[in-house]
Amino acid sequence: MRKLTYYIACSIDGFIGDPQGDASSMFAFLDEEFLGYLASEYPDTIPVQGREQMGLEGAGNPNFDTVVQGRASYQLALDAGITSPYGHLREFVASRTLGPSPDPNVEVIDTDLVARVRRLKAEDGELGIWLCGGSRVAGELLDEIDELVIKTYPQVYGSGLPMFGADFSVTDFSLESVRTFSNGVLVRRYARKR
Repeated sequence: MRKLTYYIACSIDGFIGDPQGDASSMFAFLDEEFLGYLASEYPDTIPVQGREQMGLEGAGNPNFDTVVQGRASYQLALDAGITSPYGHLREFVASRTLGPSPDPNVEVIDTDLVARVRRLKAEDGELGIWLCGGSRVAGELLDEIDELVIKTYPQVYGSGLPMFGADFSVTDFSLESVRTFSNGVLVRRYARKR
């Protein structure tokens, strides 16, 4: 069974974006040390354009071969004229409103997201599935998430998009590791308690 990992950036108070979904204030923390970590540990999560800028075009995928994201996350790429932001991965977009996929590498999941993700998890393979965001998709898939990798930026938003847009439910995870950076960013990895 393949793992579903919610690998996400958030503020100290657990928001992945402001009330409109904008998280660009977090970009200020992408310094040399932190970018080096992302490039070495999670190159598969860097969009194609970022991989080109960082000289990672031929970098392998050590963690994931598949990405699942919500419509709002995908829309950021579409607004920039990019139809396959993670072309080095199989891409899935959860959306009931997008319509037909604008790219042959992108499959739109417009019904029963949970069932589709369960089928992805049941596939043979050594690499996992990256849940890229957003809030509602993470809330819908909470029971399927096996691991959390949370990049916490030293900012307080006060309000915005929570990590999980879901009804109240206690779900336990165990802390596996914490990495700290000189810019104040923390990367915490949690495993699902089952």
